[in-house]
Amino acid sequence: MAIDSQTGAEMLCVRNLHAFYGESHVLHGVDLVVNQGEVVTILGRNGAGRSTTLKSIMGLIDHRSGSITINGIETIAFQSDKVARCGVGYCPEERGIFASLSCEENLLLPPKIAAGGMDLAEIYKVFPNLSERRSSRGTLLSGGEQQMLAIARILRTGAKLLLLDEISEGLAPVIVQSLARMIRLLREKGFTVLMVEQNFRFAAPLADRFYVMEGGRVIETFTSAQLTSKMEMLHEFLGV
Repeated sequence: MAIDSQTGAEMLCVRNLHAFYGESHVLHGVDLVVNQGEVVTILGRNGAGRSTTLKSIMGLIDHRSGSITINGIETIAFQSDKVARCGVGYCPEERGIFASLSCEENLLLPPKIAAGGMDLAEIYKVFPNLSERRSSRGTLLSGGEQQMLAIARILRTGAKLLLLDEISEGLAPVIVQSLARMIRLLREKGFTVLMVEQNFRFAAPLADRFYVMEGGRVIETFTSAQLTSKMEMLHEFLGV
């Protein structure tokens, strides 16, 4: 079943990952690999453990075990700030925009963690909407603009591994198309992306590889070239 891509250097490796919320055992031995320059998508129903996997990688779940290596560094015992300094940027599902700050103030808020982050001119070229709205308060941004801001914010930091949680959720189709163009551009610029998505139509043309989760476990993994042959399985598990 496992088909871990062998192209490119291994940027993220998760092995036998278990995670708990209190006494609730949520992840049951998750294995996944993301190689440098790849876009990888985790598919699954709500409650499958997809977001918990991202939070565990980011160090936001206290009770976890197994192995998480980022660029060869074991990070399973790291707090989230130390994980970030390994070059990881996390865009949570709830976006976390500060309502009282302007768009540009939100953008400048996170610290730089590594060299090579985008400057404001580059970010505004990728996200022209944010340039137009740079002085607007967070409360006045549309849902799509907030999502763009949440992603743009981590591009300044120098992070090269991006963890994106349901970035297309609840957005108009035209905004989703803009996000798809953005993902393609980030791949061209050398970023590595691990996405959690329920919107299969958004994720399918973007990802190099897919993991399918159910009940806190990876039940299937396949490449974009195998997508057509996996449609029956995806229909069964995801209703696509």
